[in-house]
Amino acid sequence: MKKILITLVALTLVVGASFAQGLKLGHINSNQLLSIMPETKAADSVLQKFGTSLQNQLQTMNTEYEGKVGEYKKNEASMLDAVKEMKVKEITDLEDRIREFQQSAQENISKKKEEIYAPILKKAEEAIKGIAKEKGYTYIFDAGVGVLLYSQDSDDILPLVKAKLGLK
Repeated sequence: MKKILITLVALTLVVGASFAQGLKLGHINSNQLLSIMPETKAADSVLQKFGTSLQNQLQTMNTEYEGKVGEYKKNEASMLDAVKEMKVKEITDLEDRIREFQQSAQENISKKKEEIYAPILKKAEEAIKGIAKEKGYTYIFDAGVGVLLYSQDSDDILPLVKAKLGLK
């Protein structure tokens, strides 16, 4: 029994060592890659304009709200109770619309970001996979998202991917 256990341990070590020798590891900082791609700059611009338009709409709603609140405070003393109730309801409804708009705007920005960055991420991913296949890499780690904790025996493939994408 002891001989079988020793044989299994030795066999595991030999197989593990031979497997490890066949591995070719690489790493890339995807954030750095994306930051130098011209498509990212264009996407950032589109997203910025989209966000600005939503911010302008929100500002218009806030201005309307402040005006209604100011008018209410100014004329509250001379208002009949029925008019006060109506004005308070208008202000409350506007508050609700502003809150709903803010939530909707956040969702719309997230969707827009996913929509405009998807082709860029796909292009980068395809380039990385292409380099990995061309150069025989077994694994490529992404140092840009903090996944890589140690990389003594890996190659940085960013220069290869940049060349493949025609970037400087």
